Amino acid sequence: MKSSERSFARRIDLTSLQLFVAVCELGSIGRAAEREFIAASAVSKRLSDLEAAVDTALLYRHSRGVTLTPAGESLLHHARAVLFGLERMQGELSEYAEGVRGHVRMHANISAIVQFLPEDLGQFARAHSQIKIDLQEHLSPDVLHAVHEGAADLGICNLGGGNGAGGADLQSRPYRSDHLVLVVPQTHALSARESIQFDEVLDWDIVGLHAGSSISLAMRQAAAQAGRPLRQRIQVTSLDAMCRMIDNGLGVGLLPDRAFALMRGVGQLAAVRLDEPWARRELRLVARDFDALPVTARLLVEHLAPTISPSP
Repeated sequence: MKSSERSFARRIDLTSLQLFVAVCELGSIGRAAEREFIAASAVSKRLSDLEAAVDTALLYRHSRGVTLTPAGESLLHHARAVLFGLERMQGELSEYAEGVRGHVRMHANISAIVQFLPEDLGQFARAHSQIKIDLQEHLSPDVLHAVHEGAADLGICNLGGGNGAGGADLQSRPYRSDHLVLVVPQTHALSARESIQFDEVLDWDIVGLHAGSSISLAMRQAAAQAGRPLRQRIQVTSLDAMCRMIDNGLGVGLLPDRAFALMRGVGQLAAVRLDEPWARRELRLVARDFDALPVTARLLVEHLAPTISPSP
């Protein structure tokens, strides 16, 4: 950190930021003072000192209260982020005091979360009750970005279908694999088939996941190679919503085989095996450097991908 940045950080105190946010939320120094149990003159002095620290006006003062200047709007955004981060830090540290001995931040795509992680993380949590796992669902490219930027310790995602470039600087290990199936209503003309090639699927309207999902990316690439349009009329964000759309005759869709097995109760549906090389997908565990991970994260890695050596 540069000396000028250190000097700026020392000029800003958290109490002044909290009071500034309170004034912004209530639109009045007097009402903020009442809520925070502090004299209005003290609040006004804090705000003046804050404006002096940032060397610009933050509030327009008028008879009915205050409104934000453009600089004030910017500070309000950052102040809320800082205070939220402190609340989160306090929450995590309090968990350490209560016996938690570590956190692992993980991002994973929907296929991993639906098909495999509930059982795997449940087993890990029972064996390591003092380790807390913070799991977020994201698209595969976003998982790679989060790990690359340090927002997540570990990621689980699909590296194919156009997602691999973001993981060029990451290490990966095999986690699980699945195979895509075509999901159709049981009354559909294709329901009796044992397998199907993707160019036949292109004759039908398709219900798909988010445009940035691994399956959608793979379908668009395969359609482009076939020189045919992809009739993806409906896009949803969850697998159960996708199955409900298909059950109601709005199209057909591609789904991982185990995910379909778990969705059996959602409608009267049938699955046809997709006979394409790209239909078999490998979910991989990714990290910037497996050996440099905290001990708690390494324990989780060994649970999820035991006896597998990392590969660049």
